[in-house]
Amino acid sequence: MSFASQRFWGKKVAPQDIAFQENAKQDPGCRADGGALSGPSLLQGKHNAIVRQAVLLVLYTVSLTLSLWLSYELRFDFNVPREFIEHLVFILVLVIGVKLLALVAFGQFGSLLSYFSVWDVQKIFFAMLVSALAALGVREIAGISWAPPRAVIIADLMISFLGICSLRMGFRLMREGYFRNGTNDGAPRRRVGVIGAGDAGASLVKDLLVRRGLGLMPVAFFDDDRRKWRTSIHGVSVVGAPEGIPEFIAKAKLDEIVIAMPSATGKRIKEIVLLLSRAGIKPQIVPSFEQLLTGEVHLSQLRPIEIHDLLGRAPVDLEASRISRLVQTRVVMVTGAGGSIGSELCRQIAAYGPYRLLLVERCEVQLFLVEQELRSLGHGDKIVPLVADILDPRRMREIFERFHVNLVFHAAAHKHVPLMESQPHEAFRNNVVGTKLIADLSRDFHVDRLVLISSDKAINPTSVMGATKRLAELYAQVLQASSGTGTKFMAVRFGNVLGSSGSVIPTFKRQIAAGGPVTVTHPDVTRYFMTVHEAVGLVLQSATQGAGGEIFVLDMGQPIKIVDLARQLIELSGMQPDIDIAIEFSGLRPGEKLFEELNHHSENMTPTDHGKIMRFVGRPAALATFEADLRKLEEAAGSLDGDHLKREIQRLIPEYTPHLGPS
Repeated sequence: MSFASQRFWGKKVAPQDIAFQENAKQDPGCRADGGALSGPSLLQGKHNAIVRQAVLLVLYTVSLTLSLWLSYELRFDFNVPREFIEHLVFILVLVIGVKLLALVAFGQFGSLLSYFSVWDVQKIFFAMLVSALAALGVREIAGISWAPPRAVIIADLMISFLGICSLRMGFRLMREGYFRNGTNDGAPRRRVGVIGAGDAGASLVKDLLVRRGLGLMPVAFFDDDRRKWRTSIHGVSVVGAPEGIPEFIAKAKLDEIVIAMPSATGKRIKEIVLLLSRAGIKPQIVPSFEQLLTGEVHLSQLRPIEIHDLLGRAPVDLEASRISRLVQTRVVMVTGAGGSIGSELCRQIAAYGPYRLLLVERCEVQLFLVEQELRSLGHGDKIVPLVADILDPRRMREIFERFHVNLVFHAAAHKHVPLMESQPHEAFRNNVVGTKLIADLSRDFHVDRLVLISSDKAINPTSVMGATKRLAELYAQVLQASSGTGTKFMAVRFGNVLGSSGSVIPTFKRQIAAGGPVTVTHPDVTRYFMTVHEAVGLVLQSATQGAGGEIFVLDMGQPIKIVDLARQLIELSGMQPDIDIAIEFSGLRPGEKLFEELNHHSENMTPTDHGKIMRFVGRPAALATFEADLRKLEEAAGSLDGDHLKREIQRLIPEYTPHLGPS
């Protein structure tokens, strides 16, 4: 069988993968990374389990013995008749044996001793109840005179249940540091006020109370709901609304304030942050539900408030099953894997279980960082880091041929508007020529679909970055319209990503840290913003919707004034705008707009299955004509000055309004 025709679960695989599969059949100890499971490690794991179960057996036996003995003493007022004492050893062996078997049956020998929950309480109760019913049944049927009296059986049921639960709870409290005298390595615990007396706040307080080693002691709740005032949760009082925090601090010292209001609007969070900022308090916030559900963090791992907490964007519902079907068991390539969008694409795609995830990035440092992160998350067996330039035809062809790519997410691009405005040749080469090469290889190697990461700046562009992104979109549509291609080409547009490299937020943070001023281009300039997690999730969702030739636009909510963003960041830093930190206006830079648009006038909108995604379809040009125009422009680009190149791009995109130098 030739390599080209060898397949596994419907996809091509490399010879080394086939060798691994054959080895795995012959050697069950073979690991997914090509190594072998350690024999001593397996034996050590079995030894630890045996030791743990032996400890449980001893502790349970002692507890149950004491429970039964105490039940007899209570029943007979600490004067047990001789006839019962003579048979007590036999009774102990019989009754305790039945109870131990019941505990085994209800899974209490597989539990870790110091981890104890309501689930364990239920199982222990049913185990003791079954044992008690068995003892009653034997007593009534056999009619033995020295059998345990009914009162002893009932008392033993309650005492043994309480005894084992107390034993398990004691070990849990020891694990959680409950007996450390309220200190954390000798330091006094910091007093914490929690804003939000709902489920998140209650869970946080419970977590802090049992994890005393964290050194945080909750002392008060603050909540907008008046019905909760003057009540308590886990022994912590709800003292009033957040507006009363400054007055409360004057009466009772607080070291920390934590916001635990996941359902609150961005507007309400802004009000609270401003209130606390004026009181000289820098609050923290609980992790997002997304982080908690994915297991990235624990509820008590607090973090400073970030700007995306103030936007108040509702969580996006993704159809995980559709995305999983698209990605699972397939070879997925992400170009620009080290960038803000590319690295998040890699994180989310890896979680859906691809057969191989190819990380294509020309910057070695960025590639190393994302590779190490993915390995730490347990995805080391499926990722392949590849140092490669999308402008290198030979290298890219070798990658497509070697790995038999099924899906391509093309995120590699130059995206900084002012920087590209002064060097349009580089923007054209990377954003257009590079995209053309990746798209052509996708067509030639029968890739199932290519998803181009585009920008809202491609709509009626005024910058060379936006214009080159628009050319890339058009080429994808032209390829889709050409006959004979089985590849689905599509593009996804979205606005600015919060905190991404080159965005305004890191710039503002550096300016604030330096004491200001914070520079904003224009008082009326607005932009759309999304979190990187949200944007990439919708990119993956869009990929499942595409039939080819579409440009998807994500629902980015309402545009935000950049000057308002600057003010909010200053307030988050515990300072006041125009008092502690000045805001200055520098004027729009070349290629920048006051506001961004959603679609081109020639594009028709059609609905999708997802409320946060819009589909736009335009009429593509003829492949031969458009390809010839791009080829001519590529050949001439090196000899043209910047303004001349922009005019040539405008010839292909009439709606482009280039910024030209003085004539």
